[in-house]
Amino acid sequence: MRVGSGFDVHGFAAPEAGRPLMLMGIRVPHDRGLAGHSDADVMLHALMDALLGAAGLGDIGQHFPDTDAAYKGADSTVLLERTMAELRERGWRVENADVCLIGERPKIGSHRQAMRERIAPLLGIEPEALNVKATTTEKLGFTGRGEGLAAQAVVLLERI
Repeated sequence: MRVGSGFDVHGFAAPEAGRPLMLMGIRVPHDRGLAGHSDADVMLHALMDALLGAAGLGDIGQHFPDTDAAYKGADSTVLLERTMAELRERGWRVENADVCLIGERPKIGSHRQAMRERIAPLLGIEPEALNVKATTTEKLGFTGRGEGLAAQAVVLLERI
């Protein structure tokens, strides 16, 4: 078995950019989306970094560089599917995952189950093996000021 951790940060895009806020593959109603080369799904990016880290395969920047036009506006669930295919090829399966959003808002409680049901099948696990949660920074730092969101993730991989 191997444990991996991941962390990601994205600032909010300007309101006039019209970007949707994508979190765990779900469009979450909010006045601004996150800025980034892809869809900027901060939670999935942290999750992919944790998966790649546990398998000793680097990070998402190595696999999906923001300098590559092919990933401009990319759907992070597609990148997650590609990540999982690589892990399976190398003999790994996910045992469980824990993903935490860090920011004052939006609140994700009402979206938690939809997120689990959207992402768990891509990981090859039951929704109960994917924990999704959020915390604030008590209005401290860039997330506390509402400038962006951060996420961290931990995964446990097991040899197939």
